[in-house]
Amino acid sequence: MHNRMQDNLQISNPSNHNAAYNHSPERVVLPLPPQAGHRRDEAVTATRAGEDTRFEMEIYARFMRHLRNVPNSRMEIKILSAIQFTSDMMSVGDALVAKTLADLGLRAPRRAFPVSFLDFADKALARTGWDAGSPPACVMKMRDHWDRIGEDRFAHVRGGQYAVYNENVYISA
Repeated sequence: MHNRMQDNLQISNPSNHNAAYNHSPERVVLPLPPQAGHRRDEAVTATRAGEDTRFEMEIYARFMRHLRNVPNSRMEIKILSAIQFTSDMMSVGDALVAKTLADLGLRAPRRAFPVSFLDFADKALARTGWDAGSPPACVMKMRDHWDRIGEDRFAHVRGGQYAVYNENVYISA
């Protein structure tokens, strides 16, 4: 019984993704609350780190609170709705909320994220071959997650191109 509980905890723990994918890929992994000083890629002052942690905690708390209240059975819709609600309540962009939650460990299918975040992720992934910089770690981890759950591997190539019915534009001279 104890080992079975540990296996379940490993699958839902975003810090142990490799163990989770050896069993079966989870389509959705919810984020964990931010911890003080968890940003190891930046050298920031203690005051700035505290402000970042408070901001991340506010996003996390609003997201998780609203996630429970969304009246829908599809988890992707619940996540997207909670991201948009959090964005509206805090007056920040959808992409910033989604990236912050991805930094905290949120992993979900592409349809669970706002288009602005997908555009950011797709453009960052498209630049990896020719740009000296690398995409944020959360974008790389998200791409690995999308690959493991069977998302379209070439979505970033076609990113931003959506079919539109009757797109004729007439210009008179």
